[in-house]
Amino acid sequence: MGQTVVVNQVTEAGEILLIDTDRSFTGQDGMVMSPDDPGEAVPGILAEKLFDLGIGLDHIYVLQNTVTVRRPGGWDEASKASVVSVLESFLLFYTEV
Repeated sequence: MGQTVVVNQVTEAGEILLIDTDRSFTGQDGMVMSPDDPGEAVPGILAEKLFDLGIGLDHIYVLQNTVTVRRPGGWDEASKASVVSVLESFLLFYTEV
């Protein structure tokens, strides 16, 4: 049940990964989250799942359908793929067995 989130574009700029999706996670106010304070509601749950990846994320900003993630030291392909995978499956309640 649920739908996959379509990731339209992933842009990398140094330590920042900017991800554009086809779903809104917030209203018109953006939310900033850190590992110490993952926040509340839908963006907070998303941030918690991303921080739980254990890939060294230290800052997440969610504004409507855009998710900005910072990883000190930069990005490798496996880390980017992990973040995209969490986003794509975020709205799925259960998957096919």
